[in-house]
Amino acid sequence: MGFYAESISIYSVRIHDYPMLHQITLLEALFLGVLQGFTEWLPISSSGHLVIFQALLGISVPPDFDILIMAGTIAALILYFRKKIYSLFRGILSGDHSAMRYVALIIIAGFPTAIIGLDFKLFFKSLFGQPFIVSILIIGTGLFLFVASRKKDNTAEVNTTSALLIGIAQGIAVAPGISRSGSTIGTALLMGVKPKEAAEFSFLIGIPAMIVAAGITYMEGPGSEIGVMPLVAAVIAAFIAGYGSIGLFMKLLEENRLYYFALYCVIAGSVFAVITHMMGY
Repeated sequence: MGFYAESISIYSVRIHDYPMLHQITLLEALFLGVLQGFTEWLPISSSGHLVIFQALLGISVPPDFDILIMAGTIAALILYFRKKIYSLFRGILSGDHSAMRYVALIIIAGFPTAIIGLDFKLFFKSLFGQPFIVSILIIGTGLFLFVASRKKDNTAEVNTTSALLIGIAQGIAVAPGISRSGSTIGTALLMGVKPKEAAEFSFLIGIPAMIVAAGITYMEGPGSEIGVMPLVAAVIAAFIAGYGSIGLFMKLLEENRLYYFALYCVIAGSVFAVITHMMGY
């Protein structure tokens, strides 16, 4: 699962690629917190949006700021799926076969993700300094979601094969602009997995690895020069926006409205591409 640490470290490097950056204010911290929280669990690429908006606004964000607001979104996810997580823990302790199988599938999905994330580390790193390319990748996410949204009558559960393919999709999604939730859920749907189970598996496969990776990166990274108030405000904003976005996404997914996000990605990505191209990115 080391790819998560690499991806967070890669993500934090991008702030040095843009000229005339300034330290963030309380209002900017709130904006980034809401942006991170709302887009983290929606299939529209939170990393892609943050790369583009930080480039456009000229905001300098240290690594631990990214990690802390990510912690807010992870906390929101844990709270939302607390019953599922609790049932898995209880099942493992009691030796329940279905719970142990589910956790095994999470581990299986992590292997291809780690391999891709590590092997293509430098390539992914280069993308964080190219907002125009990131915009194109957001459009690509939208097109993939269009294809996935057309899959109907899904009745399957996640198995070893689908877990491996979902893990590959998650590894590719280390690239900014390619949505992690969009690529993993879309892959699961194309494999015939039921929408609700596809979303749950997609969200749950990242929690433990992201927590560990964030902790390691925080200890290894430089200290933040951002004040306490902007940090606290951003984390709270990310938590609230993240929790709300999960509920919104689950509702729309159950109503077969995945194409809403496909439309957004194509339109927003196109707008971002035009703006970043005009700005010389």
